[in-house]
Amino acid sequence: MENAVSGDVSAHRPDRTAAILSTIGEVVYRWSLTDDRIEWDGDAATLFGLVSPESVATGAAFAQLVEDPGQLTRQEALSGGSDDGDGVPYQIEYALRPAGAKGPTLWVEDTGRWYADGGSEAIRAEGVLRVINERHAREQRLAFLSRHDDVTGLYNRSYLLDLLDETIASTQKLGTAAAFLVIAIDDFHLINDAYGYRIGDRVLAAVARRIRGRLRDGDAIGRFSGHKLGLILMNCDEHEMPFAAERFLAAIRDDVIATPDGAASVTISIGGISVPRHARTRDEAMERAQESLAFARDTGRGRFVAYAPSAEREAERQSNIALSQQLIGALSEQRVRLAFQPVVDLHTREVAFHEALLRLAHPDGTIVSAGQVVPLAERLGLSRLFDLAVLDQVLETLIRHPDAHLSLNVSPETAAGPEWLAKFAHTLDQRPDLGKRLIVEITETSAIRSLDDTAYFVSTIHDLGARLAIDDFGAGFTSFRNLRALQVDIVKIDGSFIATLPKSRDDQIFVRRLVELAHDLGIETVAEWVQDEETAAMLAEWGVSRIQGHLCGAASLELPWK
Repeated sequence: MENAVSGDVSAHRPDRTAAILSTIGEVVYRWSLTDDRIEWDGDAATLFGLVSPESVATGAAFAQLVEDPGQLTRQEALSGGSDDGDGVPYQIEYALRPAGAKGPTLWVEDTGRWYADGGSEAIRAEGVLRVINERHAREQRLAFLSRHDDVTGLYNRSYLLDLLDETIASTQKLGTAAAFLVIAIDDFHLINDAYGYRIGDRVLAAVARRIRGRLRDGDAIGRFSGHKLGLILMNCDEHEMPFAAERFLAAIRDDVIATPDGAASVTISIGGISVPRHARTRDEAMERAQESLAFARDTGRGRFVAYAPSAEREAERQSNIALSQQLIGALSEQRVRLAFQPVVDLHTREVAFHEALLRLAHPDGTIVSAGQVVPLAERLGLSRLFDLAVLDQVLETLIRHPDAHLSLNVSPETAAGPEWLAKFAHTLDQRPDLGKRLIVEITETSAIRSLDDTAYFVSTIHDLGARLAIDDFGAGFTSFRNLRALQVDIVKIDGSFIATLPKSRDDQIFVRRLVELAHDLGIETVAEWVQDEETAAMLAEWGVSRIQGHLCGAASLELPWK
């Protein structure tokens, strides 16, 4: 190894090789430590942006180019290890300032071997210097992003939560207090909708800068999620926390947020928790701070709410956990059942179709109605799973029973997503004959949530040969103009207007006018909760097409078909 690289390096490397190395940002050197001379193979002066090669002819002269002499750890590299004849490898990185302190920085990678030639100390080093500006910038960028958020320049969520862990541990050990705050920009979706996401990001970054300017030394701020920021306030107890929060609220509230694209007037809401008093882990701190933030936003814009323990709230949370486990257990154990309630022609009293209603079977065999299951499923975010389970059973029933005509309900959350509709379309593409025997019911609230999305949903249902009904009509604010635009097939009049119809003059006026308008638009009407013949007679007089309720038959788990 020594023989291969000793002597005049240029004698062993053709000029062409040196030229090629220079073009890719590399030069070879041989540094004699006994007289401090450096021999370069390649145009080192040009590579470093120097006028003369003499500027780097010695180790001492080269050291003058190093941005921070403390970074030049070559001497340390040459003192590590022991040379057994093959040399000792080293690799270091440092920055050069060839044009002086005000000039550009040149990052280099220095790779080579030092030799002792039988002694204990290095007498020469041979290696390659490579310019790595692009790689260094990329590595610096990656190192920055490992701890920081790209949009705001603040700590990212991962590093912020690591700091929160450390803070909680420190306060427990030292007996001190700190505060963890979660800040959200109020109605941030409106900013994105009005100005676009690019300006939304700039508003978020400007808010972050303004809040960071109100922090004390030792405090930390990071991007918690989306349009939310997380703050760690050291030596801040629960009595001081509201005053700190007001400082941040005022920082945003009292002046508009300026961006390169214009100014925006925004407010923020804040939820906070004192640690370790009310949270001894970061998960508890996050959950309770966000819970407080939700309370702050519920009370209005630009508010702060501090976490306070609540036995009632904790009991409700535990109840929700237990209920969620029960519902998921029912799904996984396939204890979802269908009950069938007839919808009949008002004049002939013949069954037009059956509404498939959700039922849940407990392990002991008892049956729970949809009225007990659906509200819980919606509150716990499980509606989609139950709707998919019901869809499976409805489609299976239609396949097994060619005489069956069914309707099924779809929750607003399910109708707004793609999964249910994709599954529905896939099955009906394979079995197009099922469409004419199927009615999909969505609530009025679901229909008006997004008319464009609902129009797509309805058109897909129609394309597959099925019909669409608006359930519980009258409970919301859908206009008949929207019904016509959506090409709704059936309107099911909300049962609250039917239950006391013979005794309520207001309900009579509403139902009669509703039926008249539906008839003019060519939309069929179904009255729900019909209990008696007096009500049926009034509905028949006004032109209602079909009725549903105990007068026609209760929902039953028994299959109505042979």
